[in-house]
Amino acid sequence: MLKEGVQSVGAYAKAFQFAVRWNLWRYFVVPVLISIVLGAGIFYAAFGWSDTMSEWITAIYPWEKGAQVVAKVSRILSGVLVSALGLIVFKNLVIALSSPFMSFLSEKVEKIMYGGEAPAFSIANAISDLVRGMRIAIRLVLRELGITLLLIAVGLIPIFSPVIPILIFVVQAYYAGFGNMDFTLERYYKVRGSISFVRDHRGIAIGNGAVYLFLYFTVIGFVIALPLATIAATMTSLKHLKQGEKPRS
Repeated sequence: MLKEGVQSVGAYAKAFQFAVRWNLWRYFVVPVLISIVLGAGIFYAAFGWSDTMSEWITAIYPWEKGAQVVAKVSRILSGVLVSALGLIVFKNLVIALSSPFMSFLSEKVEKIMYGGEAPAFSIANAISDLVRGMRIAIRLVLRELGITLLLIAVGLIPIFSPVIPILIFVVQAYYAGFGNMDFTLERYYKVRGSISFVRDHRGIAIGNGAVYLFLYFTVIGFVIALPLATIAATMTSLKHLKQGEKPRS
């Protein structure tokens, strides 16, 4: 798993070079716009929810003694919780809504690497990709949300607190990588098959998702994160899907 993770991280440099060489920038436009619009809306709302949650927790505390400590802790916990939930919703919505375009990009990358005619955009295929993308997104959100809430609850125990943010990041990276890999896997498997493939190659998912999340925390990386992650995930996934075939770089 570690070897696959390292290879998945390294694939981002190759993905950038690939995008430059084959002039794939036009495929970045739609996901960039979706990311900007959704990001602005979700994270603006998140700040308001964080303050409201903190005030609510402080208001139900019945004693004066320790009220200031509770207020400070509630602000921190509210910020962590809302930020984590906001990121979960944001990245999965971006992946789902961008799925028709990222599936098209992934197929284009595959055709370049292994030969064949470039895919033609189809409304029927776009709708099919969007439906599958929403199915995957709902599944990922529910599972990721459940695990994240459990980890946050465990984090209330002081001895576990230091490692909880790391574990939450790993969980989010895995599910982000899952979504990025599925743009390729959808051409080979149904949903259950994709789930099995990703479980067998967790390192690819975690490595891809980790860089994807890091990019979202930078200004430039934010606008190219999803298309670049899609190219990287396509390249690494195809190595396992097309054993024995030599790709073009």
